[in-house]
Amino acid sequence: MSFIKTDYSKNEENNFEPLPSDNYEMIIQSAQEQATKNGAESLRLKLVVRNDLDGVSDNQKKYHNRIVFMDNWKRKATNQYDMQGFQYILDACKIPEGTDIPTIQAFMDMISGKPVNVYVKKEENEYDGKTTEVNRVAPWNISETKFSDVQHKFKDPNQTNMKAPEVSDSDLPF
Repeated sequence: MSFIKTDYSKNEENNFEPLPSDNYEMIIQSAQEQATKNGAESLRLKLVVRNDLDGVSDNQKKYHNRIVFMDNWKRKATNQYDMQGFQYILDACKIPEGTDIPTIQAFMDMISGKPVNVYVKKEENEYDGKTTEVNRVAPWNISETKFSDVQHKFKDPNQTNMKAPEVSDSDLPF
């Protein structure tokens, strides 16, 4: 009987290099509004490469659980988000046509936990005189998942694909 038998099939890529340009099946783990120190506001999507689809592509298998952030910046001229960009995300999440979404929080709740297919682009970014490679995702590069049966397991067991329960005013004690 041996101490261990080599099996590298579950080894994951653990560097922080940008992902290679490719289509990835991902989960929108979360969405939240944030602001820079200069006051620029964005809605940031945290996208996670699904770990339940080894047979889709080599990159899908190699980059399980890797995270890509997508920022949707408010336009300086209007101080509003690009609503057409949000339409691509809603369509990819299969939100029914004609659904009224009353608030940005409702939008974030509606898309969080949804599986999507994302084209992630690796490109150069110059900032403060330095050039680095980064990942970019444009809203029109998010489409409906090809694999709606989600068996993804989050690394953090407290993070799930489940939505918060619906609570009505009558459920509240105040």
